[in-house]
Amino acid sequence: MHETGRERQLAALRERIGGLERDAQARPVLPVGIPAIDRHLPGGGLRLGALHEVVEAGPAAGHAALAALFVGGLLARLPGPILWCLAGRDLFAPGLAAVGLHPDRVLYAETRRVTEVLPTMEEGLRHGSLAAVVGEVARVGLTASRRLQLAAERGGSLALVIRRWREGAGAGAEPSAAATRWCVAAAPSPASSVPGLSRACWSLALLRARGAEPRTWLVEAPDAQGRLRLPADLADRPPAAQERRAAAG
Repeated sequence: MHETGRERQLAALRERIGGLERDAQARPVLPVGIPAIDRHLPGGGLRLGALHEVVEAGPAAGHAALAALFVGGLLARLPGPILWCLAGRDLFAPGLAAVGLHPDRVLYAETRRVTEVLPTMEEGLRHGSLAAVVGEVARVGLTASRRLQLAAERGGSLALVIRRWREGAGAGAEPSAAATRWCVAAAPSPASSVPGLSRACWSLALLRARGAEPRTWLVEAPDAQGRLRLPADLADRPPAAQERRAAAG
């Protein structure tokens, strides 16, 4: 009888987990905007009501800018107010505006203390009326990421953590409850016949995702509407060739 009761409990637990997974898969997503990338992601984009991470590629200020611009470009295509939580005044709002995220849509929460960023994010996510909540921190422990994930699920908002560079910490070193983890780095831009008119190129790496293998794509930086695109020499190729070349780039 004891063994039968245990088996029933395990079966009920499996059913509950399966129900949670089905509910998660049914949530809407925010497409990255490049078919080759969206086809690779479960559900076709970044799941709303979930936590996602963007890791800075290095200690230079330029790496921080790329992570923020990638997040800003994504949010430019997601309607509604944004809460951006950070400890200091090093966010360049005109740069976000250049990738389509208008300052009027962003509420800035300057906590002064890094330790207060994640609790502020959690409060914003639980509010339920925000399109997305962004936080900039160097570390997110597994317990903290689980709390953010649960708050995002309950409120339905997109949660994005920008992992600021921390010496000695690898991009994928720490465990996390985040649905995806990304890293953005600068890449050489193709030669242009008209100097100064080519868009900057990025190496966009999917470091971790539930249900998808890690992969890297060569993309062009967001335009004024937050839209990423493949470089011109890739866009004219057949879809299969685009994916092979972009992944190798």
